[in-house]
Amino acid sequence: MAESNAITLQLQEIRKAYNIGMPSEVEVLHGIDLTIERGEFVALIGPSGSGKSTLLNQIGLLDKPTSGELFVTGQATTQLEDSDLTKLRAKSIGFVFQFHNLLPEFTALENVMLPLLAARGRPDDAMKQRAAELIEQVGLSKVGKNMSNDLSGGQQQRVAIARALVMQPALVLADEPTGNLDTESANTIFELLRRVNKDSGTSFLIVTHDPRLAQRCDRIIELVDGRIDSDKANAPEVISKY
Repeated sequence: MAESNAITLQLQEIRKAYNIGMPSEVEVLHGIDLTIERGEFVALIGPSGSGKSTLLNQIGLLDKPTSGELFVTGQATTQLEDSDLTKLRAKSIGFVFQFHNLLPEFTALENVMLPLLAARGRPDDAMKQRAAELIEQVGLSKVGKNMSNDLSGGQQQRVAIARALVMQPALVLADEPTGNLDTESANTIFELLRRVNKDSGTSFLIVTHDPRLAQRCDRIIELVDGRIDSDKANAPEVISKY
């Protein structure tokens, strides 16, 4: 593979099957080859049932492929023990979902600190400072001490983005990050993701059904029936049926 410091993610012949050896066995991913370089801002599109969620679970190290190899920042992952996968995932991959999954009993600042607490144990001043910096970066300094349930949907999603960035991951996986927001809030969230990408060189893979969002990414990967149907630089003609 290419120099690891230039490549954030590489998939080689990734296959995923379920119910292996049973009459109901089905293969969902059929030999996926994919490379994402440092700083790329990539959209993943495709119809429902195309395998996007399954692929995201492989990339996020939440599930192991049936065969093939997956590298995160140059490290082969398919033979790693679960504990090592957990450590690598926490260090190298950030997650942003359509539903922010914040803890309502915590403040915005405390929610951002959660990955640090999970990795290092008791809170310290460095953790608080890192979380505060990210809260400021996403434009929420004035509400950082507010309980997460007191924030608007757009504000909650910005907290979720700050939480995804707190470990300084090489890759952020965003699964329909604007799907639950109004147009104005969705645009704000997209611009925030884009700014982080440009400022930090963090790679982004964004799963979306919104063709307008996909068209604003640098590269569009289309998954159909568990295979990459196309992989090309930003194309205005992206079909809007998704």
